[in-house]
Amino acid sequence: MSQAHFQGRYEVELKYRLQSKTEFMQTLSLIPHEIMLQDNIESDWHFDTSDGELAAQSKSVSIRIMEPSDIKLWIVKGPEPDRCEATNITNAANAMSMLKTMGYEVVLKTKKVRSIYFIDKFHITVDTLEGIGDFAEFAIMTDDESMLSTYKVELEKLAQRFGLTSSALQTQSYKQMFMEKRERENASACLEV
Repeated sequence: MSQAHFQGRYEVELKYRLQSKTEFMQTLSLIPHEIMLQDNIESDWHFDTSDGELAAQSKSVSIRIMEPSDIKLWIVKGPEPDRCEATNITNAANAMSMLKTMGYEVVLKTKKVRSIYFIDKFHITVDTLEGIGDFAEFAIMTDDESMLSTYKVELEKLAQRFGLTSSALQTQSYKQMFMEKRERENASACLEV
């Protein structure tokens, strides 16, 4: 596993909704790549203040546990759209307790199935979100802010090799998708009562 793929303060990421995960994986099999992990279960605890202070500032804080790879991460995103930092942690329960002690609370818990592949300097994650769909994220982490637009163009070209176009591009975060799903489920439950 190459940790260099995940170092940097900025993340250029393009997320596409997959019409066929099977076709995507068939295309991937024809392109030289490395496998970091396959079919890990990722559980994320998203934190904010009770009044949504972080969301109002376009920031997010989460703790992620990946199984069976046993990777645990503390992830901070924002306020800029490309700003993302993550660090390995050894004790997720303690990290969550520390966040709660600082006044943060869990505002959302999510779970997805994720596989990660490397193609040259880029990484591709293939995700399945229950009740939402399948997605592929084409990304690169960097400390060089001047390269963000160049990497975006390169990622678009890589996605085109998979037949993905701007019509499949998703601008919502997974957190936003899960929150909308929760709101729909809550509204549906209220209608049934």
